[in-house]
Amino acid sequence: MTGSNVNLSEQLDLDDALPSSNDNQWPTRRVATAEESSPEKAKVELDALRDRMARLQADFENVRKRAVKEQQDFKDYALADALKSLLPILDSFDRALQAPARSPQEFRSGVDLIRKQLCDALGKLGLTAVPAKGERFDPFVHHAVDMVDSTTSKNNHVLEELQCGYKLGDRFGVDPNFETTS
Repeated sequence: MTGSNVNLSEQLDLDDALPSSNDNQWPTRRVATAEESSPEKAKVELDALRDRMARLQADFENVRKRAVKEQQDFKDYALADALKSLLPILDSFDRALQAPARSPQEFRSGVDLIRKQLCDALGKLGLTAVPAKGERFDPFVHHAVDMVDSTTSKNNHVLEELQCGYKLGDRFGVDPNFETTS
């Protein structure tokens, strides 16, 4: 190093480079003397910088791990909240299976009530059914399993819905519609 080189640790230490709120002027940089720029000094500075870099890398890794853990915790809490809303429906199924069936119509009306309860719970979670029958076929929304020629319906329209499709919020394809199109 030459006498005109600035001490490397002073260049990187921002705490010393900025004036405090009481200072009225910026600090001036000092030029290293010949005895301060010796190879031993440079090695000490290099070791200090390597140590600082290793500590910063460890801090970064800790922040990354903490972010991953927080993200997983958020997913776990969201899943627990969703499952909590579905547990009463499971209880309703259990009660329906334990109750003596007096008639098939009575059993069916009980299952219809449980289905409505499930639809309400899923709706509160943001899940909505995607209408398909009679709609124009959209490959981003619908999943065609068969295509038939029809003289009674419009071209590229859904004739029959084999399985209802759902979307969560604005996201299609949570469960795609399976249908026959013309």
